[in-house]
Amino acid sequence: QVQLVESGGGLVQAGDSLSLSCTASGRTFSTYAVGWFRQAPGNEREFAAAISLNGDTVFYADSAKGRFTISRDNAKNTVYLQMNSLKPEDTGNYYCAAVNTRYYTRVYSNSNDYDDWGQGTRVTVSS
Repeated sequence: QVQLVESGGGLVQAGDSLSLSCTASGRTFSTYAVGWFRQAPGNEREFAAAISLNGDTVFYADSAKGRFTISRDNAKNTVYLQMNSLKPEDTGNYYCAAVNTRYYTRVYSNSNDYDDWGQGTRVTVSS
């Protein structure tokens, strides 16, 4: 099991950028694939981006393509989500999740694939 803590959320205006961080502790983070999910008020949690344990493979939801960039620094046990050109519909709680895997380049977009979750960080984008 790995403990995850998200940070970097806040209140921004449409068109602004935010960089979220997900820092892990408890296990060797380099054996975990990681994903970012978000949940808008009144909506179900949805996939945003994912990265393989070695960082070579990334995958984005259509809504995130071209605007969000996921990356990781295993030496710092941290995964990042750079969000540019933010829109009001990006508002919500952002969660990172991790799954221990032996597959170096596999990414996971289904929330059921993940075992460990952070508490979330709030992102609010005003129009």
